Amino acid sequence: MPSVEAVTLSQTLFPALLGLGTGLSLIVAIGAQNAYLLRLGIVATARVIVPVLLLCALSDAVLITAGTLGIGALVHAAPTALTVVRVVGAAFLFAYGLMAARRAWRPKGEALQVASQPGGGIRLSSSLATVAALTWLNPHVYLDTVVFLGSVANQQGHDERWWWVAGAIAASFAWFFALGFGARMLRPIFSRPQAWRVLDASIAVLMVGLGLKLVSAA
Repeated sequence: MPSVEAVTLSQTLFPALLGLGTGLSLIVAIGAQNAYLLRLGIVATARVIVPVLLLCALSDAVLITAGTLGIGALVHAAPTALTVVRVVGAAFLFAYGLMAARRAWRPKGEALQVASQPGGGIRLSSSLATVAALTWLNPHVYLDTVVFLGSVANQQGHDERWWWVAGAIAASFAWFFALGFGARMLRPIFSRPQAWRVLDASIAVLMVGLGLKLVSAA
């Protein structure tokens, strides 16, 4: 007969760790949202970056919970809505990619900003709006986070699934805050203008590439 401690671990800790690992496997990847957070983390102050990171993590928490509650079935039943999200999201990615390309071609002086006083000119409202668009206008967030993670969560036991959800949500909080504040370690590198040109050129290629991928899938 298994001990009470063994039963408790199998019903709480193990599902939570599985959720943590599964969540990290999905979000620790180079994407539009992570690329934006990396750039913002380098140049923004904590007053700006903390609310942005909270918005990212809380958005994941809402989406994972919705998937666990069965909202994934509605996503599958609304292909037209996903197509609209794809088109609008692609347009946003193209626009942001072109802005990044323009910054790479004509730098705006972020290197001087980082070297002197980080955060100058970075508005919280525009940062929140940008990351909200990158999060909620991405159709893959509904397929990966709502449908996939929701289905994995419901493969656990009735009670164990919520421990799994807690682990997946913890993964989102851990990753976003590690990325946002870890980017500060790169500030010495980005005190040089050439580093910004390389980063913005890379972001431009990534955003336009993701936009083309969305258009081809629409």
